[in-house]
Amino acid sequence: MDNVSFAIGSDELVGFIGPNGAGKTTTLKILSGILYPTAGSVSILGFNPFEKKPEFLRQIAFIMGQRNQTLWELPDYDSFKLTKEIYEVNDADYKKITHQLISLFGVEKLLNRPIKTLSLGERMKMELINSLLYQPKIVFLDEPTIGLDIFSQEAIRNFITDYQKEFQATVILTSHYLEDVKRLAKRLIIINQGKIVYDGSLKKIIENYSKVKYITVFLENEIEEEMIKKIGPPLVYRYPKIVWEVSKENLSEKISQINSLIPYSDINIEEERIEETIKKIYTQR
Repeated sequence: MDNVSFAIGSDELVGFIGPNGAGKTTTLKILSGILYPTAGSVSILGFNPFEKKPEFLRQIAFIMGQRNQTLWELPDYDSFKLTKEIYEVNDADYKKITHQLISLFGVEKLLNRPIKTLSLGERMKMELINSLLYQPKIVFLDEPTIGLDIFSQEAIRNFITDYQKEFQATVILTSHYLEDVKRLAKRLIIINQGKIVYDGSLKKIIENYSKVKYITVFLENEIEEEMIKKIGPPLVYRYPKIVWEVSKENLSEKISQINSLIPYSDINIEEERIEETIKKIYTQR
């Protein structure tokens, strides 16, 4: 890590992203006290994380995709009860919180099944419940949707959103699925080769780095290619679909041209994919 410095306030959900080897997981391990830095200082909730005081550990959770903390041979409920005792959650709070978390995921029918019999997506849901039932104030999420199907990814994203709203937790999220970050985080910290290259809002990234939009039309009937080329060379032309990449500055002009020249049944205007925009930041910085 090279002069990485940032502050995160309470009740923030921050996306912490970068390419493989950029230092994302290393940073989370330092923040949670797993790794000791060779230089610099860290303060989490007023604690030095490397001292690993019980008062600090009760207020954080570190959840890594595909890393099981629940007990493989036991039903979920038994793992939950063990976590309850480790973190000294009283009976009333335990009953209330587990009910809330189980309801958020809708996994009531899975509670008495051994962890080893569950699918990857189901196990990840149980990992989240197990790690959050003591209501940590700070949650480190390292690739929580890795390897999951699209339905499980959506369920995890919705759960994270609902959990943060319900418990006002601070969440730091790393993910190579930028859809996770796009859907969940208003603030992004982008790291590359151990350095922070961007710290700000997703909206600002799109405004400052995304210079193009994509216009997709579906034709009512086939037309001459010369008519299509008057708008500009298409990225895609497979009847009935045509896609053009246009600069934001020329968007209004191109839409007017399309309306006057192209007989279409449907039109759609989209931003550049967030992955492409992030790549520009890596290369420019």
